[in-house]
Amino acid sequence: MPASGVSAAALAARLSAIGLLARLEEHALHTSVEAEVPESLSVESWREVLEVVAEADRFGLLATSLNGRTLWAVVRKTVPTTGDVGGPGHQR
Repeated sequence: MPASGVSAAALAARLSAIGLLARLEEHALHTSVEAEVPESLSVESWREVLEVVAEADRFGLLATSLNGRTLWAVVRKTVPTTGDVGGPGHQR
């Protein structure tokens, strides 16, 4: 499924179903999903997590010794395909 058809809320719900506590944050052009990933996450659960975030426009994992591991995914908001989007020269 193309990312434009994926809802960040649906991604968060699927991550929650796997057992991760997901947070949504709205931005002007995208919605981000973040979840802390425990050290004890099984290999099978990692596969499920990767299947979920692969549907996002971008995703990654931030791992630090101070904060543990944070999974993030970004889903761009839909942009109109016609009309004056951003002024002259920015139309699609």
